[in-house]
Amino acid sequence: MIETWRWFGPPDTLSLDEIVQTGVAGIVTALHHIPPGELWSQAAIAERKAEIEAAGLTWSVVESLPVSEDIKRQSGPWRAHLETYCQSLQHLAAEGIETICYNFMPVLDWTRTALDWPLPGGARTMRFDWTDFVAFDLHILERPGAAYDAELREAAAARFATLDDAGRAALQNAIICGLPGGSARTTLEDLRTQIALYADVSADRLRSNHHAFVEAVAPAAERLGLRLC
Repeated sequence: MIETWRWFGPPDTLSLDEIVQTGVAGIVTALHHIPPGELWSQAAIAERKAEIEAAGLTWSVVESLPVSEDIKRQSGPWRAHLETYCQSLQHLAAEGIETICYNFMPVLDWTRTALDWPLPGGARTMRFDWTDFVAFDLHILERPGAAYDAELREAAAARFATLDDAGRAALQNAIICGLPGGSARTTLEDLRTQIALYADVSADRLRSNHHAFVEAVAPAAERLGLRLC
């Protein structure tokens, strides 16, 4: 096992020199400034790798090589994006980076309802609370067709009623802030627009699209000696 640390690249408030002081040996990172669907050039990968190694660390895991929304929906230039994805894998392999994470979750990839929740010892962590999320979905996003049982809707309404303007803004920001290290900032209207594009993508269709993605990229990864996770 290699002890690693997640680093979000040069914009991260934590520097590589500070990360070294934790005693870890490796870095988990990505080229967050490159939008999904665009090529990771070997030169860009090599530059980031050299920056990490100059600090005495290794780039152990790519987290993540993002899958474009077009691939997830099989819309627009999704086939071209698949080809680009495989080319990026080839460039990562050429630089000796062998473990590549990806995910296939629509729109937000992941979300939390708090990004700096206080722990008893004074540390802060991310947190997901289902009631908070439903309060956001029903009363801030106001997503059409959002379906929850009566007990959860009641709990969410009560939770929302306790939030002042600052609390509601913090909840909204936590949920739609986007991937840490990313430059894009999503608005409520952006989120509504993106969700609407999935209106005809059922759970079964999303599963099928995911299967098609794996069928396309897994053989390439296997030929290159890479691990997809």
